[in-house]
Amino acid sequence: MKSQDILLLLKLVSLEQQGTVHKKAGLLAIHQLMDLSWKDWDEDSTLDFESTQDPTPSGDSSPYSVRGLAQLTGIGKSEISNALSRCFFSGLAKQGRGDSSLTVNTKALLEFLVYGIRYVFPVKLQENTRGIATCLTAPIFGGELRSTEQSPVWPYAKGNSSGPAIEPLYKTVPVAVNQDPQLYAMLASLDSIRLGLPRERNLAVKKLETLLRG
Repeated sequence: MKSQDILLLLKLVSLEQQGTVHKKAGLLAIHQLMDLSWKDWDEDSTLDFESTQDPTPSGDSSPYSVRGLAQLTGIGKSEISNALSRCFFSGLAKQGRGDSSLTVNTKALLEFLVYGIRYVFPVKLQENTRGIATCLTAPIFGGELRSTEQSPVWPYAKGNSSGPAIEPLYKTVPVAVNQDPQLYAMLASLDSIRLGLPRERNLAVKKLETLLRG
């Protein structure tokens, strides 16, 4: 398993949940149901992947296609195919009933993230820098957990926060969360688990469980 596999799986979970919201709320995107203050970067700046011009699939491209997933995550198309193969083999994902959909085994994924992620993809706090806040003190959580210290950040020149840097799970994470608050929340929760601080880790496990269940 590689770190991009986790990013891809979480994006698939988010896509499935957005589809449910669309059915219930008549095409109202999930980020429109939330306060836009969750965006911890300059709204006047454009967040772009180096390899794509538009992180949102257009035309007839399905978000579940290799091309669509590459555009939404910033992961290369060939690596999307490799990641899907690994996820199918491990049982963390499977092809849906239709050719255009993929299903994540959220129970198995949660089990791995809770008990294995901090050993397979550990992370340490580094020197202070500018970036996008992560962990449970990130703005995506609306101040549910406040800290007297600076929140850890994913290094990113267009970010609005400053604090100790941590390496994102995958290099395109800061841009992959651009239009996806659900993905941002899941990845931020996951970082609290990866850091392994007991108090935040226990809270993060509960938060991530709720987020994965939708």
